[in-house]
Amino acid sequence: MNTYSHPEYLVETDWVEEHLDDPNVRVIESDEDALLYDMKHIPGAVRIDWFTTLQHPVRRDFLTKEEFEDVCERAGITNDTALVFYGDKSNWFACYALWIFEYYGHKNVKIMNGGRAKWEQEGKPMTREILTYTPSEYVAREPDKSIRAFREQVFAQIESKKPLVDVRSPQEYSGELISMPNYPQEGAQRGGHIPGAVSIPWSKAVDEADSTFKSPEELRSLYEEKGITPDKEIIAYCRIGERSSLTWFALKYLLGYPNVKNYDGSWTEWGNLVDAPIEK
Repeated sequence: MNTYSHPEYLVETDWVEEHLDDPNVRVIESDEDALLYDMKHIPGAVRIDWFTTLQHPVRRDFLTKEEFEDVCERAGITNDTALVFYGDKSNWFACYALWIFEYYGHKNVKIMNGGRAKWEQEGKPMTREILTYTPSEYVAREPDKSIRAFREQVFAQIESKKPLVDVRSPQEYSGELISMPNYPQEGAQRGGHIPGAVSIPWSKAVDEADSTFKSPEELRSLYEEKGITPDKEIIAYCRIGERSSLTWFALKYLLGYPNVKNYDGSWTEWGNLVDAPIEK
């Protein structure tokens, strides 16, 4: 079996367990369900919540460079710390958090394959104890805009007929649903998809049994059969950017695609955007 293109970005649960006491490694939990961390978490893990920690309190955007530095410093993270992200929902928001850390220039980042689900299935240690770390010094880089797409770039992508990947459910893609079930607050005025986008649901990239990523061969087949090949400039999107960050991670690091962007405005922006075209 072939290996992933950048296997150093994906670590297994056994590796994480072996490094729980490594001062150069910080485990970060980022969940959709913010209560999970308080119930129990990996020993030594810090919580970096996708909404309360990583989002700007006023604008629909994430935190500023200076605010990001403060988050890292309070978690005892230095520029050299190896960061291992994990969470619920097959690592949706773990991938989203990793994407933002990379946006601000942190290079030593990893996803724990399988997330909370696999760690719990294996009966590995969990705790309710919340550790505090000595504040560090952290200097973020300027934003890496090569991994983020804004609406103007999506308009250009449509015009140039370059690939767009809609990772939502088939019902959202078709316009049957304007939001995920049980997520009415994150819907849009219109249903459908961005013109020219192909439907490749995020869930097809992971194993349903333990939330781990599928093999390189399976992933290549999944994307290449829909014309998503490494020679193209690709933009992935979902509803708010969390599911598409998982697809971004799979394409960029597991398959080695050199030019992939995550459109975090996604359908909650596009479906409400005046004069933006849609298809059903």
